[in-house]
Amino acid sequence: MVTEKKKAKESEVHLSDPRALRAYAHPTRMSLVGLLRREGPFTATRAAELTGESVASCSYHLRMLAKYGLVEEDDPDGPGREKPWRATAESTSWAGWSDDPAEAQAAQALTLAVAENYFHRLTRALESRAALPRPWQEAERFTDRTLFLTPAELTDLGDRIDALIAEYADRDTDPSRRPAGARRVPYLQVAYVAPETGPGAGTREGS
Repeated sequence: MVTEKKKAKESEVHLSDPRALRAYAHPTRMSLVGLLRREGPFTATRAAELTGESVASCSYHLRMLAKYGLVEEDDPDGPGREKPWRATAESTSWAGWSDDPAEAQAAQALTLAVAENYFHRLTRALESRAALPRPWQEAERFTDRTLFLTPAELTDLGDRIDALIAEYADRDTDPSRRPAGARRVPYLQVAYVAPETGPGAGTREGS
């Protein structure tokens, strides 16, 4: 299963409808959901300020996200013409595989779109990291390691990493638990099966 986690709201939105998977793959929609989880609720006007898109564009994308249960109006019966939106859950997940060809194709496209989004954000962070204080530059991690694992071992490794990260999860919703100097740190987990190219292949990748 592929999971994209953000700031805690309730639990998880799981996408399996190919139409929903394709709808969420749009970069503006992914950005809006992330911003709502982190800084919401907010109106389409505020969304336009945060994304650089037009208000009309943000309104359209928010309605599309609402159609598939990713966002909702924060107070549908409240006063005012333009109502704020909120994310419906803390994370979005979708299957890493499916017997349904349409779902599998749409899920693969969404995973690729998310990976491209991660790469874009990482590139921007690397371009500006020289402005960070030295302790942050030294603490940041940019490394890789190739392991020989079975599917069960890879699953177990991911579960143990998730358990470690969960120790800090309550800081998302309770700022009082954040120690002085704490900053928002996206922590990516990526594990993929390398193609077999020979007896000694895969011992070490990257630089």
